Amino acid sequence: MEFFSQIESALNSASPLTIALFIIAFLAIWFLPAILALFFNRKHFMLILAACVPAGFSIIAWCGLMIWATTGKGIEKFVKNRKLKEQAE
Repeated sequence: MEFFSQIESALNSASPLTIALFIIAFLAIWFLPAILALFFNRKHFMLILAACVPAGFSIIAWCGLMIWATTGKGIEKFVKNRKLKEQAE
């Protein structure tokens, strides 16, 4: 119970700006896979965004989303290059 009283006292002493910045930073980290998907895997952005909500409760699922969000175009380029190499042979 001492832990919760420490959290309560920290929240009571924090300014509204500090609390707002904490909430923004928390949400930015929670939805980081969706933010990265905008740049790296736009085709699957909506699926990754929807998966961010439950995945935030599991570090393993969240890391899986990070991988999915950042490797979207990389995998397509790899497959395309592989097909071109096979056709050249």
